[in-house]
Amino acid sequence: MQERQVTIGGETHPLPQPFFVLATQNPIEHEGTYPLPEAQLDRFMLKIQVEYPDHASEHSIIERSLQGHALEVQPTVAAKELQQLVDESTRIEVTERIREYIVRILEATRTPASYSLKELEPLIELGASPRAGVMLAKAVRSFAYINGRNYVLPEDVKELAPDVLCHRLVLTYEAEAQGVSPEAIVERLLASVGIP
Repeated sequence: MQERQVTIGGETHPLPQPFFVLATQNPIEHEGTYPLPEAQLDRFMLKIQVEYPDHASEHSIIERSLQGHALEVQPTVAAKELQQLVDESTRIEVTERIREYIVRILEATRTPASYSLKELEPLIELGASPRAGVMLAKAVRSFAYINGRNYVLPEDVKELAPDVLCHRLVLTYEAEAQGVSPEAIVERLLASVGIP
């Protein structure tokens, strides 16, 4: 994915721009599927939890299904326009203060005791990778752009950190036995790691 090319039969083909991968994961049924190794999970920028539909949406789903009407999907943006938006977002400022904040959060996932979170040490087997920091910085930059700002706020980091970090943390058996989730760990880190 990150190389933006594929090799088939020894021949390398560049992928079109923009290029991205969406994947779904059903947390209930894993029969016939295999969990991705941590190294592959780390290549996904975000993991977003999709909740059940609300009452009206679920009603619409059932109605369309019974009537046999397919939902018509209309493109909202062309690939060229999307690439232009991506290019524009790279001009959003991620200050040294924000970069330092991201690094502190990453470090806290690896050595919680150094951030006065000693109680988390037995719960985290592997903390966030350097790629997690790169992805968090890129995600908050895009988030600021979407929100009409040319700079990133610490609140942007707090908003997106769970979506960027939770699937990258490897928790211990002790955490699993205690019912501690990656979301709870990240929430605790964000509450304790100070903004520089």
